[in-house]
Amino acid sequence: MRRIALLAVLLCSACATIGPDYVRPAITDLPAGWKTEPGWQLASPADAVPKKDWWKVFGDEALNELEANCLKDNPSLRVAVARLDQALATSNAHAASLLPTLALAAGASRSRITANRPLSNYNVPNSSTVQNDFKPALTVSYEIDWLGRVRRDVEAARASAEQAGADRENVRLVLTAQVATGYFQLRQLDEEIRYVGNLIGLQEKLLGLIRIRHELGAAGEGDVDLQSALVEAGKAQMALLGNQRRLLEDQLATLSGVPAASFKLSSGRLPAKTPALPASLPASLLERRPDIASAERAMAAANAQIGVAKAAYYPSLNLLPAFGGFESRNISSLTAGPSFIWSLGVQSVQTLFDGGRISAGVDFAQAGYLAALANYRQVVLVAIQESQDALGTIYGLESARQSQDAAVRDQNKAYEITLLRYKGGLDSAVTLATVEQNQLSALRIASQIRGGQFVSAVSLLKALGGGWQGVD
Repeated sequence: MRRIALLAVLLCSACATIGPDYVRPAITDLPAGWKTEPGWQLASPADAVPKKDWWKVFGDEALNELEANCLKDNPSLRVAVARLDQALATSNAHAASLLPTLALAAGASRSRITANRPLSNYNVPNSSTVQNDFKPALTVSYEIDWLGRVRRDVEAARASAEQAGADRENVRLVLTAQVATGYFQLRQLDEEIRYVGNLIGLQEKLLGLIRIRHELGAAGEGDVDLQSALVEAGKAQMALLGNQRRLLEDQLATLSGVPAASFKLSSGRLPAKTPALPASLPASLLERRPDIASAERAMAAANAQIGVAKAAYYPSLNLLPAFGGFESRNISSLTAGPSFIWSLGVQSVQTLFDGGRISAGVDFAQAGYLAALANYRQVVLVAIQESQDALGTIYGLESARQSQDAAVRDQNKAYEITLLRYKGGLDSAVTLATVEQNQLSALRIASQIRGGQFVSAVSLLKALGGGWQGVD
């Protein structure tokens, strides 16, 4: 028995694992750098690098609380965690196939044999017999993995479990990015609502002044109607902004795992400044993305399945249900030497004809790998696009912000000058209100640009797999 087991172990170790060994493919047609900023280069994956709580770079406690609630109560994230647990359990189940299965069996019976059964020897008459049978035994079953089929199967299961882990991280990244994006959009609306509210107040004040001028004959009916239309248009804008804010508030409630009807986020402001980009972002940041990691692990699993499919071309080798134990009709003699029993054998099965089923299975596995490869390449290309777009938008909005800040400064100067002229009796109240209205409009546009900058910063953080902090 020991010799047969040793022979099986040597046979397994001497045979190479069937199927191609996995090698991470190189994507050769990717750009060497980025359009917007020099210093960006591609690198190897680094998705295992801890991302920490990347949203804390904005320094907003309300956002931090929303993110914490999302990670604690979001149902989609709980589904991803459960799927990871399932994948890990499946991987452990497949890994158990590398070891033999042991089972302890025990049986006890008492039977009576009839004396009228057919004779097996006519010289010896039959007799009725009552006897006991006690039979404890240890059984062993095992597939001898002489081709590495089981090892490839375990390899595929482990890669699938790693893919599920990457998928969970991707769900976490997407959800937290959605929370941050929705939060900054809502804060932008808060600032716009304040500016539009102030603007409506000025327009109503201006409308009152025009009506007085109309009563005095200094303004026509058309001037009153035009200003009334501006007031109503401002109120319509306020209603639309309020509706947009409610929708974003409901979205944040759902992302936080809270019913929308019981969720309320008080009015606030955008943070004072956006996080500063490093002078030169490391290349490894891009491949911190968990979706790239997931696509790469899917390739590894698909590659291993090719070996599993090819193993069907060759004979299987299984240890027949082997057992060792004792059997006796009396308990007192159950462990005696003559009561010892055992059985050991090996079975091999080779398919001779299957109508092309095995070949079809191999073709299916190879096509699955090619599909995983194409999906991996697509995910990488999308990552490149998202990073390029987010970075380009950030630099574009920064340029727009500088221009708009200059416009706001000019409007502030114009207001200060007009205010002095009004106090000196050189300009009318209508002129002052008009200049102040233009000032608020410029401030509103500035808030829109700042809100866009925060949203773009979130997009870049997401595109880079969860931030750039703490990376060399």
